[in-house]
Amino acid sequence: MRRLLARFVVDERGATAIEYALIAGGISIVIITAVTGVGSAVSTKFVQVSDSIK
Repeated sequence: MRRLLARFVVDERGATAIEYALIAGGISIVIITAVTGVGSAVSTKFVQVSDSIK
C-alpha cells in the first residue's frame, strides 16, 4: 500500500493532461471572443450597406 501511494504522488501524467485541458480551454475562450467581436462588426457593416442601398 505504501508503494502504491508513493507511485501516485510521483506520477504527473494526470497533471499534464489537466494543464493541456486548461490551455485548450483558454485558447477556446479567446477564439470565441474574437469571432463574436468580428461577427458583430460584420453584422453592423451589412446593416449599413443595406440601409445605404434602400
